[in-house]
Amino acid sequence: MRPGIIPCRFQIERKTRVRFFCPVVCLWSAAVCAFAQDPATPPQLTPPPASKLVFHARGRGEQIYSCTNVQGRYEWKLKAPRADLYDTNGAYLGKHFAGPTWEAKDGSHVAGKATATVQSPKADAIPWLLVTAVGNDGDGIMSRVSSIQRLNTQGGKAPGTGCDPAHDGAETSVPYEADYYFYTNAQRVEASR
Repeated sequence: MRPGIIPCRFQIERKTRVRFFCPVVCLWSAAVCAFAQDPATPPQLTPPPASKLVFHARGRGEQIYSCTNVQGRYEWKLKAPRADLYDTNGAYLGKHFAGPTWEAKDGSHVAGKATATVQSPKADAIPWLLVTAVGNDGDGIMSRVSSIQRLNTQGGKAPGTGCDPAHDGAETSVPYEADYYFYTNAQRVEASR
């Protein structure tokens, strides 16, 4: 049976049951399945109008934190991400590091600044973000990127303990994964042609 199709049973006679598969689309079920696989993007993380998706990558790596004294209180502060980017088939696409910066394997870069944040539905996961490009470099795929979404995060949250005066300046790394969606401003691309 194909997903989204529900079987219908009809009783033709009391003694005989005949099964038919009706092409009845279960819209509610399909919507639930789609949400489970690709959660709806919160509206505040929607890229600007005229944005066009360039590509999607899965990032796998770590969030690096430093134990820092913030006005007499010690806490883990993000120092930098460090992750590799892969396509849906697991092929290497590039890397993600401090800045935040994303570098494609063609050598092009995009650096960005977070402009919107939404807490992840998972308690141990870093927030979802909308990032606006503040600088592009190179002639490759990242040179066209104008905004980036970080969604579907897993892990990466700073530890709740272990940062105190005895560990001032110490670093720790927390594994994480996230989906990154890279967008270009379609109007800007058309104007540059």
